[in-house]
Amino acid sequence: MPNLFSRTLFSLSFVARTALSPVAFGVLAIVERDGKVILVRHSYARGWQFPGGGVKRGEPPADALLRELREEIGLTRSAVPELVGIYSRRIFPITNVIALYHVREAVFAFKPNLEIRAVLLTDPATPPPETSPAVRRRLAELTGRAPPSPYW
Repeated sequence: MPNLFSRTLFSLSFVARTALSPVAFGVLAIVERDGKVILVRHSYARGWQFPGGGVKRGEPPADALLRELREEIGLTRSAVPELVGIYSRRIFPITNVIALYHVREAVFAFKPNLEIRAVLLTDPATPPPETSPAVRRRLAELTGRAPPSPYW
């Protein structure tokens, strides 16, 4: 009986912790081709962003990344994704955990879709003015112009 009680208590505390501090897990990529990086313009967000998206329940992050890149930019081939880092960002009551990967030698066939309106190949040292602040920070880290930070 104590075993059932302790399992029930643990389950209830887990549900309570999850409800009080939910976490969303996402993957993004610095996709590189010929020394340039790919940025995307979403239909629902302003500015240029890295491609990527959410990790489904039980899905390995690298698999989620490749799925998202196929969906968003039409990725057909690349080198194996390399993990750059894990970052956190708080969005109101949710903690967003982001796994950032570097994907080299990308070959893609982009077609605008409901989510991604445009892609841009840009020099990572000089991204366009409309690039999001978080993407600018990651690119500055990539090019050695800024020290790494654990925060998105």
